[in-house]
Amino acid sequence: SNMLGRPDMVFLFDPRDIETIFRSEEKLPHRPSMPSLNYYKHVMRKDYFGEDAGVIAVHGENWYKFRRKVQQPLMQPKTAQLYIPSIEESADTFVERIRKIRDQNSEVPDDFLNEIHKWGLESIAKVALNVRLGCFDDQAIDSDTQLLIDAIDTFFSNVGNLELKIPFWRLFNTPTWNKYVNALDTIMRITQKYINQSMQDIAAKGVECTADSSVLERVLAFNDNNTKVAVTLALDMFLVGIDTTSAAVASILYQLSQNQDKQEILMKEIDRVVPGDSKLTSKMLDEMKYLRACIKETLRMYPVVIGNGRLVTNDTVLGGYMIPKGVQVVFQHYVISNSDKYFSNASKFEPERWLKQRSDFHHAFASLPFGFGRRMCLGRRFADLELETLIVKILKSYKIEYLYDKLEYRVQPMYTPYGPLKFKFTDR
Repeated sequence: SNMLGRPDMVFLFDPRDIETIFRSEEKLPHRPSMPSLNYYKHVMRKDYFGEDAGVIAVHGENWYKFRRKVQQPLMQPKTAQLYIPSIEESADTFVERIRKIRDQNSEVPDDFLNEIHKWGLESIAKVALNVRLGCFDDQAIDSDTQLLIDAIDTFFSNVGNLELKIPFWRLFNTPTWNKYVNALDTIMRITQKYINQSMQDIAAKGVECTADSSVLERVLAFNDNNTKVAVTLALDMFLVGIDTTSAAVASILYQLSQNQDKQEILMKEIDRVVPGDSKLTSKMLDEMKYLRACIKETLRMYPVVIGNGRLVTNDTVLGGYMIPKGVQVVFQHYVISNSDKYFSNASKFEPERWLKQRSDFHHAFASLPFGFGRRMCLGRRFADLELETLIVKILKSYKIEYLYDKLEYRVQPMYTPYGPLKFKFTDR
């Protein structure tokens, strides 16, 4: 308590307390916002956003109304399945990119994370903007693609300082604040450009919106062709989707490289379910239980977001203590999910713990990589699809190794392996 410019906080280390908070959520749960993004949306660019400021750094009725405007196109299982071909195309392109950038030792460059970021941007842009950006085209480095990647990286590399240190930016425009605002403006400008192009393409086709239409087409149809809703949704998807999925991919690849026995089990599952050059289907993805177990286990041990939280909207008893209304509770996901109290052999990478034939019991709220309840990740179905598809495609083509000193994990700002990701990709 008594932190300058910050509310009182209570840190929770028991999944039962986290469940209490989630189960008692009301219609308008209050997630601790990012003051800097809140200021950008509701003060600096208020004239643009108005009441349609999205779901990130937004609360109350405006959050609820916006979520209702975009929830149906994003959350229906069938919607994500429509994107399997385009997500697979992005994954195939990334696999070829790996082949192109490998050196004579079959290792990728130190900055491989930037390549993963490009894949993440390409995948999300197809959903949010209805376009293929061409992130791996030779000319992409001088195009909007790299500008978007750089802007998103600038946003995340500066948001920690703005949120966690003394907020001088509230008093005057600091250099960090100026870079942060310029990054957000760049994302908005490029996003608006591509959505305007997509609007022209949709109008030229003259086809009515159906259940098989794209997310962008459906969002526009549900909101009277209001491009502002589409732009704001795209902004939020970029801010919460690219770095998180990219960090997850880097972490999954690293864990598979460090656990060759698990990688071999997964490879056998993939060969069995996806023979030869077969195109992926939703049925195939559903069958790959060990694939999902490897992803879950990675995100248990190394959640890309190590904590989450809520602002208590009513006096609440947690662990025998009365927590007053207005206090911020912080869920310590990383600590909980790596505790032997909640997971046996918690420090060991064991995807098998997530398979039904195992008798291991763990509390349902001990690992929540996508959150829970009304404010859970809107794009979870797409994130799952992107991760599963890319890992399948990479392992169909390569054996993954990392032959250097063990990497530690750091928050940067996602929790991800720290150091050069010089993976060795050997042709299978």
